[in-house]
Amino acid sequence: MIKFLDLQKINLQCQNEIEDKLIQVFRSGWYLLGEEVSNFEKKLGEYIEVKNIIGVSNGLDALRLIIRGYKELGVMNEGDEIIVPANTYIASALAISDNNLVPVFVEPNEHTFNIDISKIEEKITPKTKAIMIVHLYGQVVFSEELKFLAQKYKLKIIEDNAQAIGAEWQGIKTGNLGNAAGFSFYPGKNLGALGDAGAVSTNDEDLAEVIRALANYGSQKKYINKYCGLNSRLDEIQAAVLNIKLKYIDKENQKRRKVAYYYLQNIKNPKILLPTIDNCNTNKSHVWHLFVIRSQKRDNLQKYLDKKQIQTLIHYPIPPHKQDAYKEYRNLSLPITECLSREILSLPISSVITLQEIEKIVNALNQF
Repeated sequence: MIKFLDLQKINLQCQNEIEDKLIQVFRSGWYLLGEEVSNFEKKLGEYIEVKNIIGVSNGLDALRLIIRGYKELGVMNEGDEIIVPANTYIASALAISDNNLVPVFVEPNEHTFNIDISKIEEKITPKTKAIMIVHLYGQVVFSEELKFLAQKYKLKIIEDNAQAIGAEWQGIKTGNLGNAAGFSFYPGKNLGALGDAGAVSTNDEDLAEVIRALANYGSQKKYINKYCGLNSRLDEIQAAVLNIKLKYIDKENQKRRKVAYYYLQNIKNPKILLPTIDNCNTNKSHVWHLFVIRSQKRDNLQKYLDKKQIQTLIHYPIPPHKQDAYKEYRNLSLPITECLSREILSLPISSVITLQEIEKIVNALNQF
């Protein structure tokens, strides 16, 4: 079986470094808010050229805390609206509704799968306070038009950067394109921890100060609580692993690009639509967290590949507005999003997949 993602093999690339560091952290006796977290925050900040990084428990908390921080600063209030892609993982919307704000869904570009920036302005109302962009599957979504809209309507741009660490737009890395960004280091991400982990990035000093306190029970000084906060802290073990793996992220992303380009050049089947790279960007605009194809015969294709011992997944089979969690949005008409959810299929892609495995996948697809 060709695994969709061989996490064990990925992590074993750094086996000696990781094992040595884990022993060091274990023996240190310091497991939260220590040297490893400080080092990771510093290194990630230098990598994406952002002033403030706050390590948190996971990617959802990162987004939740950004919005909560803006509420504490008086920038947003309950009942306000945040524009969000309709085609995304539900976490993007959950961060909004969890703060008692309203997600306003915008359809994607059917070729890039990212939010269609040309459709944003028609959704802006006096209650709109932010645009949340999701660099879905690893491809940057950003433009001068988006910047203009944010300035015109005095909106914050929040990046859901769970899938695109290392990607760039005009030489600027994701996580440094908007006002604040949330990162996920879930094990399957391009930069993955050994459990849940996340971070917030921002150049806004006031926002960073509030978020750092909110993530630590609302406390800036032990036992003194300024806010009704959360317990959402990046631990020393996960930070230690991320410190090691961050050194290799550009190299890992480049390996993924090579796999993606092989797929793009060699998959030739009229029943299969290949993903599109935004022509406005360079090859650095996509880090290929996922390689997502489309087929009107998606379910048959997935069963066919499974019989060929090729594991695939669907990202995502049910869009947020069709989930039971969001019954109030069930009647929304979002035909592009709904069509994609019926047709998309994610192929195996990673820095450790072999040429032999890629060739087997391409041959199987071409014969379907």
